[in-house]
Amino acid sequence: MTTETASRPETHAFEADVSKLLHMMVHSVYSDRDVFLRELISNAADACEKLRYEAIATPSLLGDDPQPRISLTLDADQGRLTIEDNGIGMTAADMGETLGTIARSGTKAFMDRLAADAGKADSQLIGQFGVGFYSAFMVAREVEVFSRRAGADDAACWRSDGLGTYTIAPVDLDDAPQRGTRVVLHLLDDAKSYAERSTVERIVKAQSGHVPVPITLFEKADSEGALVADGAALWLKPRSEISEADYADFYRSVAGQYDSPAHTIHYRAEGRFEYSVLTFIPQTKPFDLFDPDRKGHIKLYVRRVFITDEAPVLPRYLRFVRGLVDSTDLPLNMSREMIQDSPVLAAIQKGVTGRVLNELQKLADSDSEAYLRIWENFGPVLKEGLYEDFERRDTLLGLARFKTTTSGDDWRSLKDYVADLRENQTAIYYATGSDLDRLSTSPQLEGFRARGIEVLLLPDQVDNFWTSIGVDFDGKPFKSVTQGGADLTLIPLSDGAPSSPQAEAGALDSFIAFAKEALAGSVSDVRVSERLTSSAVCLVASESGMDRQLEKLLANAGQLPQASLPVLEVNPGHLLIQKLATTDDANAMKADLAHLLLDQARIADGEQPSDARAFAERLDRLMRRAVD
Repeated sequence: MTTETASRPETHAFEADVSKLLHMMVHSVYSDRDVFLRELISNAADACEKLRYEAIATPSLLGDDPQPRISLTLDADQGRLTIEDNGIGMTAADMGETLGTIARSGTKAFMDRLAADAGKADSQLIGQFGVGFYSAFMVAREVEVFSRRAGADDAACWRSDGLGTYTIAPVDLDDAPQRGTRVVLHLLDDAKSYAERSTVERIVKAQSGHVPVPITLFEKADSEGALVADGAALWLKPRSEISEADYADFYRSVAGQYDSPAHTIHYRAEGRFEYSVLTFIPQTKPFDLFDPDRKGHIKLYVRRVFITDEAPVLPRYLRFVRGLVDSTDLPLNMSREMIQDSPVLAAIQKGVTGRVLNELQKLADSDSEAYLRIWENFGPVLKEGLYEDFERRDTLLGLARFKTTTSGDDWRSLKDYVADLRENQTAIYYATGSDLDRLSTSPQLEGFRARGIEVLLLPDQVDNFWTSIGVDFDGKPFKSVTQGGADLTLIPLSDGAPSSPQAEAGALDSFIAFAKEALAGSVSDVRVSERLTSSAVCLVASESGMDRQLEKLLANAGQLPQASLPVLEVNPGHLLIQKLATTDDANAMKADLAHLLLDQARIADGEQPSDARAFAERLDRLMRRAVD
């Protein structure tokens, strides 16, 4: 390669999202700038692990340098910090693809969150979206990346000041690593401390002490190096030799987060298959937890050789769990495509899933407060398993916690609920909706409250699905308070619950017949309610119909061609119903009032009147009549 060829850099513009991100980084989005070093070390360790995997099929890639390593070189005089690895390396094309774009889905949400949290020390956002390389621009006025891919005969340099463009140019092999990547940070004036040994050593030991690649620190390019991290596999050590600080450090490295784990699960499975497991449940909830493209974060190793960071070790409803599995039985030359069909991995999946759920149950039994913190973050995700995982449904029902009509701010288990069943109560009653406040004031709950019957309040979308598939607990079926007959007559009213005088039976029957005719085409039936004690009307689904909240959800998603007609229930003890029952059918206002009752029930259910103009006209006639 000639010097002339090597001096021709190609200039490229960053993608729009990268430019926006870099602007935020350059202007110090994060108050804790130390995070950049952990991110660059993590990238270097990943590169070493990728090489170790590729070298299984192509040993020649290792050449005469088989041991992975990361080196940090300081130059306090020039204000430079260099991070170098002997991993897989990059070609010029790799640089453009990897360092010029953000491929991770959810980028827009990340950008919005960055903008909203500007100036806050919420550094875990960096790791969550895999954009850690760009954090270098928090401390550097210019970044240079020299790289040579393993087995390649050429090398390239990527260079940028983070202000909108970058260049890529070929470089002489003498100016690049023999293999791998060298990142050179030209530090900002207020970041020169990152070229000092005490600062760098402190950060490495606090944040990267347990990456699975040795890290050596050089105070100068020609000085003797000092080992600051030995690259030992933490997951292979006995628990007795590992401190909570060690676990927290490794968790941050493997999970890409900056909090501490809420719970750690570390064990070795022995028997037909042997494997080591080190997993963590985070303290904080990733805001992309419900991103449909979001995958799990379990790394798969085979005898310490990294295979993939997207191994399907845990079911989707445990996707918040972070960590790794290291198997001694899977073949080292196993391709990522072969993983799906491996009976060994299937056994590992079953074992690890069972162990995670068992550990959660132990935590719920021994430390309910710690468990409830996990449930508050990840309960909606765990409940997906009630719909998806028939085999473990009973276990998940035991782990589930609910707000109810009697719990106040506390959470209740189904075991608690069943222990407090009322006399003659044979079902577990629930109400689904969009938020707890609206649910707790639903008119359909009135009759249940009057009898002291506890009702589960279910505000998550997934609740509409798992309750619809015939689930039961301890032999008690789940029954929606908005579906079919309430069947409350056998359960006595609570002491002190008021009872309202009923409308005269003949007159009430006449009004119901009138309402059925007036509302034909809008409701499937009009009937007396067992649910209502203070409201005049409410809407419910028929016994054979779909729960109303599930129907709304499917209709809004375009998955129902036509919604079914609801049932209008009337309260025979309500003064308005009693008055209407004795109103002459010839009264011009009676039909208007029947329609207004239906619209009132819709509004109480969080809906709009079906015909806003007709609703306004009827209300106008009623108000004019009232003031005449």
